[in-house]
Amino acid sequence: MKKRDYFLTSISLILLIGFIYYADKNFDAYIVRILNLCAIYTVLGLSMNLINGFTGLFSLGHAGFMAVGAYVTAILTLSVNAKIQNFFLKPIAAPLSNVVWPFFPSLLLGGVLTAMVGFLIGAPALRLKGDYLAIATLGFAEIIRVIFTNTQTITNGALGLKGIPAYTNLWWSFGTAVFTIVAMRLLINSSYGRAFKAIREDEIAAESMGIDLFKHKVLAFTIGAFFAGIGGGLLGNLLGTIDPLMFRFTLTFNILLIIVLGGIGSITGTVISAFVVTISQEALRFLDQSMDLGFIVIPGVAGMRMVVFSILLMLVVLFYRHGLMGTNEFSWDKFLNFISFKKPLLKGGKE
Repeated sequence: MKKRDYFLTSISLILLIGFIYYADKNFDAYIVRILNLCAIYTVLGLSMNLINGFTGLFSLGHAGFMAVGAYVTAILTLSVNAKIQNFFLKPIAAPLSNVVWPFFPSLLLGGVLTAMVGFLIGAPALRLKGDYLAIATLGFAEIIRVIFTNTQTITNGALGLKGIPAYTNLWWSFGTAVFTIVAMRLLINSSYGRAFKAIREDEIAAESMGIDLFKHKVLAFTIGAFFAGIGGGLLGNLLGTIDPLMFRFTLTFNILLIIVLGGIGSITGTVISAFVVTISQEALRFLDQSMDLGFIVIPGVAGMRMVVFSILLMLVVLFYRHGLMGTNEFSWDKFLNFISFKKPLLKGGKE
């Protein structure tokens, strides 16, 4: 990296810190919540893009990984009184009743345990390919949700957990997002990242070059599960309440939507798409409510914003088949050339 790039990156980080400080002090709770969701979905989108985009595995089990991270972090950070109030049907299991951890070690343990679950799922499932792998991972995610629904003394079953401490703030969410971006960038540019891309392009060719397919697939799956667990933990401690119904397939679909729109195989595209999708879904919320145009009142239709959003997404996919960024990444050279009108940024696909 050039000295200029180090300088510009440092300035960007300083500006981001200044923005977070200002937003945390001056923005209202609703906008802060949206910004938190943007950063959390950035983490989740990058974790899924590592598996689906960079390694070429068709996995649909992200909601299950998020559930593990969210529940582990929530249970460990809940106060003793909150556990008593939540587990009124059956008391919580004895080892967990008096355990109260700080947020960071709880979040980290949630990620580690999710990575272990990802390894246990990936070891048998990754021997499958294509649609079979997608069905298997989707099935495992549903199994995790059903287990959480029926383990009353650990997860409080279908009632879920309430009163989760609101530890997630802009510093935690954006800090985790920046760390995830840096970690993904370093991983993708390493020999492991090149092996992931080789597997994505052609498994037979990659294996003939000496790449251990199973080892690298499981590694990508486990790392993706780790960051999904971290994202789930952040989400749970942002919302303050979780239950098994939150972690249905639709949650995986929302994350898949982000990586398809941004570009399957692009870190930059995933970051941009996470913000665009999250903000757009909130901006279109007025479509679900009645609208008075003065001469006519249009009744609200629940779910209309998702219909309009889906139409917009279809238009984007039609005109940008590889997503907004394709497989391209942000670089200071491209950015400076763009703002100086020397060379336009690529719309999508490969250079």
